[in-house]
Amino acid sequence: MSTSSPEAVKKLLENMQTDLRSLSMECKKKFPPVKEAAESGIVKIKTIAARNSDILATLKENSSEVVQPFLMGCGTKEPKITQLCLAAIQRLMSHEVVSEAAAGNIINMLWQLMENGQEELKLLQTVLVLLTTNTVVHDQVLSKAIVLCFRLHFTKDNITNNTAAATVRQVVTVVFERMVAEDERFKDIVDQPPPVQGNTNRRSVSTLRPSAKDAYMLFQDLCQLVNADAPYWLVGMTEMTRTFGLELLESVLNDFPRVFLQHQEFSFLLKERVCPLVIKLFSPNIKFRQGNSSAASPAPVEKPYFPICMRLLRVVSVLIKHFYSLLVTECEIFLSLLVKFLDGEKPQWLRAVAVESVHRLCVQPHLLRSFCLSYDMKQHSTKVFRDIVNALGSFIQSLFIVLNTGNPAATNTSTGGSGAQGAAQGAAQGGPGAGGQGGSLTTQAAFEYRGTWIPLMTVSVQGSAKATYLEMLDKVEPPSIPEGYAMSVAFSALLDLVRGITSMIERALAKEEEEAAVRREANPDQNTQLEPGAHLVWEEMVSACWCGLLAALSLLLDASTDETATESILKAELTVAALCGRLGLVTPRDAFITAICKASLPPHYALTVLSSNTANINKAYSIQGQSVQIISSSSESHQQVVAVGQPLSVQPQGTVVLTAKNIQCMRTLLNLAHCHGVVLGTSWQLVLATLQHLVWILGLKPGVGGALKPGRAVEGPSTVLTTAVMTDLPVISNILSRLFESSQYLDDVSLHHLIHALCSLSLEAVEMAYGTNKEPSLFAVAKLLETGLVNMDRIEILWRPLTGHLLEVCQHPNARMREWGAEAVTSLIKAGLAYKHNPPLAQNQRLQLLLLNPLKELSNVLHADIRQKQLESVLQILQSQGDSLGPGWPLVLGVIGAIRNDQGESLIRTAFQCLQLVVTDFLPTMPCACLQIVVDVAGSFGLQNQELNISLTSIGLLWNISDYFFQRGEAITQELEREEAALQKQAQEKGEPLNRPFHPAPPFDCLWLCLYAKLGQLCVDPRPAVRKSAGQTMFSTIAAHGTLLQQPTWHIVVWKVLFHLLDCVRKSSTTADREKIESGGGNILIHHSRDTAEKQWAETWVLTLAGVARIFNTRRYLLQQLGDYFKAWEVLLDHIQSAALSKNSEVSLAALKSFQEILQIATPVKDSTMSTDALAAMGVPPVLIDPLSAPGPGRPLLRSDSMLERLTSYNGAELQAPPPGEESTLEDAALWWSAWNTWYRTGTDSTRPPSGGTGTDRPSFVPSQPFLTALVQIFPALYQHIKTGFSMEDLRKLGVILHGAVSIPISSDASPFILPSYTEAVLTSLQEAVLTALDVLQKAICVGPENLQVMYPAIFEQLLLFVEFSCKPPQYGKMETKHVANAKYNQAEWVALNYVPFAERSLEVVVDLYHKTACHKAVINEKVLQNIIKTLRMPLGLKYGCPSESTWKLAVSSLLKVLSTGLPVARQHASSRKFDTMWPELANAFKDFLFTKSTPPDNVSIQEFQKNEAIDVEVVQLISTEILPFAIFIPKDFVGQIMAMLNKGSIHSQSSSFTEAEVDVRMREEFSKVCFETLLQFSFSNKVSTPQEGYISRMALSVLLKRSQDVLRRYVDDERLSGRCPLPRQQVTEIIFVLKAISTLMDSLKKTQPENVDGTTWAQVIALYPTLVECITCSSSEVSSALKEAMGPFKDFMQPPVSRVQNGES
Repeated sequence: MSTSSPEAVKKLLENMQTDLRSLSMECKKKFPPVKEAAESGIVKIKTIAARNSDILATLKENSSEVVQPFLMGCGTKEPKITQLCLAAIQRLMSHEVVSEAAAGNIINMLWQLMENGQEELKLLQTVLVLLTTNTVVHDQVLSKAIVLCFRLHFTKDNITNNTAAATVRQVVTVVFERMVAEDERFKDIVDQPPPVQGNTNRRSVSTLRPSAKDAYMLFQDLCQLVNADAPYWLVGMTEMTRTFGLELLESVLNDFPRVFLQHQEFSFLLKERVCPLVIKLFSPNIKFRQGNSSAASPAPVEKPYFPICMRLLRVVSVLIKHFYSLLVTECEIFLSLLVKFLDGEKPQWLRAVAVESVHRLCVQPHLLRSFCLSYDMKQHSTKVFRDIVNALGSFIQSLFIVLNTGNPAATNTSTGGSGAQGAAQGAAQGGPGAGGQGGSLTTQAAFEYRGTWIPLMTVSVQGSAKATYLEMLDKVEPPSIPEGYAMSVAFSALLDLVRGITSMIERALAKEEEEAAVRREANPDQNTQLEPGAHLVWEEMVSACWCGLLAALSLLLDASTDETATESILKAELTVAALCGRLGLVTPRDAFITAICKASLPPHYALTVLSSNTANINKAYSIQGQSVQIISSSSESHQQVVAVGQPLSVQPQGTVVLTAKNIQCMRTLLNLAHCHGVVLGTSWQLVLATLQHLVWILGLKPGVGGALKPGRAVEGPSTVLTTAVMTDLPVISNILSRLFESSQYLDDVSLHHLIHALCSLSLEAVEMAYGTNKEPSLFAVAKLLETGLVNMDRIEILWRPLTGHLLEVCQHPNARMREWGAEAVTSLIKAGLAYKHNPPLAQNQRLQLLLLNPLKELSNVLHADIRQKQLESVLQILQSQGDSLGPGWPLVLGVIGAIRNDQGESLIRTAFQCLQLVVTDFLPTMPCACLQIVVDVAGSFGLQNQELNISLTSIGLLWNISDYFFQRGEAITQELEREEAALQKQAQEKGEPLNRPFHPAPPFDCLWLCLYAKLGQLCVDPRPAVRKSAGQTMFSTIAAHGTLLQQPTWHIVVWKVLFHLLDCVRKSSTTADREKIESGGGNILIHHSRDTAEKQWAETWVLTLAGVARIFNTRRYLLQQLGDYFKAWEVLLDHIQSAALSKNSEVSLAALKSFQEILQIATPVKDSTMSTDALAAMGVPPVLIDPLSAPGPGRPLLRSDSMLERLTSYNGAELQAPPPGEESTLEDAALWWSAWNTWYRTGTDSTRPPSGGTGTDRPSFVPSQPFLTALVQIFPALYQHIKTGFSMEDLRKLGVILHGAVSIPISSDASPFILPSYTEAVLTSLQEAVLTALDVLQKAICVGPENLQVMYPAIFEQLLLFVEFSCKPPQYGKMETKHVANAKYNQAEWVALNYVPFAERSLEVVVDLYHKTACHKAVINEKVLQNIIKTLRMPLGLKYGCPSESTWKLAVSSLLKVLSTGLPVARQHASSRKFDTMWPELANAFKDFLFTKSTPPDNVSIQEFQKNEAIDVEVVQLISTEILPFAIFIPKDFVGQIMAMLNKGSIHSQSSSFTEAEVDVRMREEFSKVCFETLLQFSFSNKVSTPQEGYISRMALSVLLKRSQDVLRRYVDDERLSGRCPLPRQQVTEIIFVLKAISTLMDSLKKTQPENVDGTTWAQVIALYPTLVECITCSSSEVSSALKEAMGPFKDFMQPPVSRVQNGES
């Protein structure tokens, strides 16, 4: 309820009346005057209440009277009355109804009470109420009231004293509050109020208003009192303490700073009174040195006195805090003093309060900024700010040192510190923390350094300087400072200092940046520069403080044993480092980073980057004569070891340990790099180097994408990690990765710094890894990869340095190192290509090539593992980005194709996979210009010799590529021609010729030519399989797709590709090695036909020749239009010839096959008509098919026409047809004759027998049968084309070749395949071919013109030569051949053929041909018949001696056939004597055959013998029918020879080797009979033309009979003589023959016309009889039976003669 409300007023009046009544009651007896006054007072109040509306105002006006009774009551000195009165007065005051005058009376009354020492507390209360409720008391009255309170402060009673002190404080505050209120009232009135009158005080300042003046006077006197001078205004002060004065000063300064700042008068007081006072009071502390007693100054004040000193420091703190701007110079002094108090020589308590004061400054960054501006940045001023920080640093350092000097002020109390405070702290730290200093780790946080252990207490909340000792206002003695207190305060001060400065600067910078951004938005063109002023201050602040900070923080970091403390220190270091970075202060930034780095690493860890860096920073910073060193780590600090690992160094060293603190520092370092990477700049080097070493010691190894994962320690057991760190590792590796991920937020410059630092690190690692097989550090490489991967959007700016370095790494000898280099390069390339760039890669060729370039560079690396990696990545790139490579194709193909033979299989295999992928999937997507590269690359895979299968498959790829060319021909042609045009234009502009292989040809053709050229190279590869495959592919391609080529290109194909290839193959084949190749690797067996290089090359030669021949065959029409077709044909024939004459049977045979192929180019005619050859073979007269014949309806379409058709369709233009026939025929004739010459040369060379040497030498080479067969088989086809000009000379040449071919023996190992078993009479294919050749010839002669027939005898001659082979096999040079029948295969090297069937067939041909041609002039003139007979003589004469029985039988039958044809011709031409020489030959032939010298073999059966005899009989019959009847035309000698022969046949026919049982059969009786009969028939014929002839017959008979007589007689005689002994076998046989002859003769005589038999003959016959009779006695049964038969016919003579006369006459 308000004091002025009606209720309150009513209550007040009631209360006052009650009070007065009470007073009247109390004073009734003792103090009547008072009673009266009280009663009148009641009346007065009632009156006022009744009369006035504004009761309170009236009360106030009459307050002096109203108060009077109470004042009198107080004067009674009765306690009860006094208390009642004071209460009443207080009630009046609280209702503000006391006037100024009344107030003065009250104060005077209170003063008296005070002097009487009555109701002191009530007095104070009353004063307080009076002063606080209203402002009526001022000036002198006020000063009296204040003095009253002061005096009460110094009574004997403690309670009074304390209450008075409180009252004084409150009163002082009230005075100043009044002044503030007054200022507030007048703040709008500008003009000064008139000076207040009645100012009696000489020192008063007239310009101030009343309340201000009171405040001024009060403050001035307080200064006087503290300075122990008399007060001007507070009259009546009796005593005063300095401590109380200082406290009052401090509270005024602290509570009312605006008063001093707004009013000059007050400012003047501050400057003139307060500051000198403080400085004066400080002097004992300054002079004092710990340890020396102050003998020099006897005055007791001179020793530092804790209460004053502490209060002075509080005042100073306030002065500095509030009035720094007024008291710049003074503050400089204060601060310097403060710094001095931190000295080690000062008492502990002084240092403690000083540190607390410093802490107070440290939490006010703006103040610190002002110091820096005012002092440090002025030229001749003390560097106050720097000194403060350095002093803090020195102070901290000194604590570690001083403590050990055993200073009594720092006696080592128990760990918990001293007093309740320490205990509380111990509890806060977790337990009392017993255990002496330097003991094992306690739970309490502490610093420990070189044996000095300082506990750490919680002194204040961060950012507020809550002091302990500065607040000990009740202590008079210096308190004992607990151990570690000063350190803890200093530590907080440091941290708050860092925190304050950095946050202040950071805020300002942020604000600046914001403003700049706003400005930029407002006007983007203007490039605004910030005014440097603000920055200068900040830079100066950092420059001034960093050394001290670093020194202190490093030391603390090293000494810290508590994780939280460590964390704070690290945070401080990190903040400063980042701040320096932002301000661009490189040295301090690097210094702080170095400190963190060093702390991360194990103690004394040698790391050059850090040491060199420290050297620049580690200049000693001297602070007050103490040098501040950046302290090196103390290794013996008791830290928890969490990891043991290998140091990363060149020389193997022992292990190093990492403590939990190292890991903590490492995390800070990561944090720094992560959050402040932008400002690190060159310090990245330090940070990364340290991280690299830590990562190494912790055994983190890079994984996919460069992220580090905890890896198993490679170095063995030396890396030990505790579980604590094991759980940390994933976190650390995660932060590490995030650190590099965040590089995407760095600006370009910072990114370059980062990359540069990583490259330098990596270079070091590379250097270190040289020459050792130790695991290298892959940190830098892995992180380069990570950084590249996250900065893909601006990859261009860092690509070159990044990949350039990684490519160097790829060449490193250490496998692990280069493996990672390659991993990094390839991952980056893959990521770069896969990244969605803007603009996309397809539109940014430069970037694409930039990205692919390192891939190409990798090809220069010699290490297989790198190439493997490179190729694997190419494969992946193809799989993922193959469609979009575009201009990158040449590069990619270059990489695939960069294979060399010295690289391993797996490399080549991988590269080849890439190529396969390209060929199967990407040919359509790549620019056509790259197709040639694809061909080259595929070719190079064919040529590599590491992996045969790849070579073969690559040839398959070339085939696929050719197919692709074929299918997409038009599109490719268009694109290539467009490009060609562009290139041509460029070349012209430069004035250079266009440089392209096969240039004049069109670009598409060039593509083909490149393909053929590649295949050509592969066709002469050293490996047979490759050659084979390449050859097949090449010829198939040319065959399949050759039509696409333009005509001029074919010229190149023929000469540059095909013939060039043939040359190479021929050369290689002829020089190939003949050493046997051992079976290839492991279990591959090589067939004997391929077991030398020569044989393998042979196969290639075969393929190549066949291929070229096939092309000549199929593309003939096309090739014939190339101007030099004839020359090409000659070259081809030359190749065929050299191959045919090759010593390798496979090659030679194949050459002939090719020869056949190019010759069997049947004249192309319409399908409906047949080829010329076919017509000729059918016997169509050549007139119809001769090309020169007149065209007519029946004429078939000939080559010229159809060729023209082909050509016109190919060239698309109608050619002017040449006259059909002539030209092409002439040209063709030349071609065919060229072929004939080749054939002839080949035949001659191959069939020429080897010269010299005996049969024992193995001949160098003998052509095989299939070869010869093929050679001979070519002739018929060839002959069809050359027959018109085929001459006798040519025939002779042919004969030589045929004869030679047939004479060649077979090697024994081939014979089982070629020779038939001996018993079969079969021709070999060669012999067939030879006969066919002759057959073709004779058929041609037969239908040819007359002039051809002169060739017949030559053919006969040739055939007869062959017939001779039946008995006399031909010799091949001087070689020994064994006959197959008597040669075991393995003994004879060469086996002669069984020539019998061949000879026999030839003989049949002869007979057949003779049958047709006997009458031909040439045949007669050339004595063909004589030659035939002459030839047949041999087998006929040998008879049983022939190699084959069939031979002589055939010979006989042939002779008979020939004679049956020839004899009539001979008789016909008898007159011309052309056959004269034939007759003797014939006679000899008969003689040799019928009376052969050879005996039949023993095993001839009787039936067989009889058959043979029948043949003999046939011959005799021929003689009797064909010769003897025409004796007139036959020379007499011949007839005589025939007679003699018959004569001989009739007797001398025994064979000496028959058993007796067979004798009768074996005697050739039938033959003898026929001979006799013929003889007799001839002898007794009545057609005897001349007596001579008859005489010959008769003479022959008589000779025969006489001979018989002799034999019989001799037998009879011998038989007698021999007695019992049997006669010799042959004699018995002879006699039996004679007897048989006689019986035959008898039969003949009977059959003959009697008139033909001469009488003497009969006489001789009868004369035999007696001799026969004598034989009867013989003992041989055989003879007896023969005798029977002989004697039987004589019965015809046992009759009387019919007419002697007749007989006689005749």
